[in-house]
Amino acid sequence: MRVLGINALFHDPAAALLVDGITVAATEEERFSRRKHGKRPVPFSAWELPEQAARWCLSRAGLRPGDLDLVAYSYDPELARPAATLGLDDPWDSLRQAYARHAPAFLATALPGLDPAAVRFVPHHMAHAASGAFAAEAAETSSVLVLDGRGESASHLAARRVGDRLEPLRAQQLPDSLGLVYEELTEHLGFLRSSDEFKVMALASHGTPRMLGELRRYVHPTGDGGFRAHGVPWAELAPPRAPGEPWTGDHADLAASAQAVVEETLLDLVRWLHGRTHDSVLTLAGGVALNCVANSRIALEGPFSRVWVQPAAGDAGTALGGALLLSAEAGEEPAPMPGAALGRDWSDAELAGRLKTAAVPFERPPDIAATVAEALAANAVVAWFQGRSEYGPRALGHRSLLAHPGHAGNLERLNDIKGREQFRPVAPMVLTERCAEVFDGPLPSPYMLFVQNVAPRWRGRIPAVVHVDGTARIQTVDRRHEPLVARMLEEFERRTGLPVVVNTSLNTAGRPMVDDPRDALECFASTPIDLLAIGPFAVRRGEVFRTGSNGWSGGTG
Repeated sequence: MRVLGINALFHDPAAALLVDGITVAATEEERFSRRKHGKRPVPFSAWELPEQAARWCLSRAGLRPGDLDLVAYSYDPELARPAATLGLDDPWDSLRQAYARHAPAFLATALPGLDPAAVRFVPHHMAHAASGAFAAEAAETSSVLVLDGRGESASHLAARRVGDRLEPLRAQQLPDSLGLVYEELTEHLGFLRSSDEFKVMALASHGTPRMLGELRRYVHPTGDGGFRAHGVPWAELAPPRAPGEPWTGDHADLAASAQAVVEETLLDLVRWLHGRTHDSVLTLAGGVALNCVANSRIALEGPFSRVWVQPAAGDAGTALGGALLLSAEAGEEPAPMPGAALGRDWSDAELAGRLKTAAVPFERPPDIAATVAEALAANAVVAWFQGRSEYGPRALGHRSLLAHPGHAGNLERLNDIKGREQFRPVAPMVLTERCAEVFDGPLPSPYMLFVQNVAPRWRGRIPAVVHVDGTARIQTVDRRHEPLVARMLEEFERRTGLPVVVNTSLNTAGRPMVDDPRDALECFASTPIDLLAIGPFAVRRGEVFRTGSNGWSGGTG
């Protein structure tokens, strides 16, 4: 059976393709359109579909739209209620619902040959839940918790997977929403709502939760698997910050307080869910599950033995979840996702052709991993473009920006390159078998969705990746799945004695992660990156900008 999943209505439009229950491809429209998050989550953009992402998924499998058995659209307008009755200030939401109802016809227009009768509406939070419960490995019997801004009429779902069935247990109705509360705070602190929530999480580490008591009046669990979360008078707690203005201690303290009250509420929800299911495995999805600080508290203080977080936990992941749910309901056994590397890739010959077309000098060294390790050891900044691009917001060793962790100044250097705020941290990558000697926390962490404490004896050795609170959001690298990254880490340690390399996303502020070779070359040319490692090829900044140099400069293509 061939099932295409589509997320489109709010933000992060994406497509995913399953063939016989196996995930073949999954990607986000932003990687093609180069618009961050694909579009803004306003009713007037609800008609926009992930057309390029969907076409690419089909081409990856050699399929045409007419070959599809089912298409999952991760929103069910029949479950929606007027925004005013939900307590939401969204006067144009009726337009959004109208677009949703016409999605089958819109999809048939975007993908000629598709039978609109193949399109099925999948409840938004059930799609999120399936993206966790069915995608996780060894989770045939497991609990799943979903939290985000909003779905049709709720902001939360607690459910249980048993075999190929998902059983809903509890949903929190709007307007109470942990996701919307965090979005409101993001906007109040001068960041872009529905985009920059991770900046609030980073800022929280610079403050103290002195406003926690006041916030508990508006955000708190209700003891029955639900919660209250709305109506926070943000301006009474701290003055609003205009975009671009310096942040103050009050802003950091408000962020810390909000982070703390969200964590408290999540822990209560997790304990309630475990009390109902007594499962050992918990899977998490929804935009709130991208809060890696909260995830770590759930893993360390919660009652579940194992916590797995969907790497595309935001709305993009509902494309995969919707397809998994329809596949399971049709009798297919859903296979766990094979990892996050589900996007586009290019052959060595294709990459060489792109580089020659761009007329940049490049070489093919005997071992690109050793070449990169040598450059990193010399304190170069390296753009690392390898294999299939990642599904979700984290760079996981396929579209990454790498640097030496032993120089404290590299944090400021990388934030300058990317055009980011200086309070934001960068992340370390480390081999799975080496991580426990450097980091203490939920391990392994292949998708960079938990934070760990950095061992005191290592903090002075890898200062670039140590956040202000002594933590780091690490990526653990399994050599079985990422042999090239593993070899680069080993070569770097052989030269420096450090088993850690800085890994941040290969992009600049406000732009999606690099996806194709043209994106990589544009990013390399417009920023002071020293080396581009693209497939087996190396492009050196000094060579590119040397007068008169052009084209292929050595090796065997």
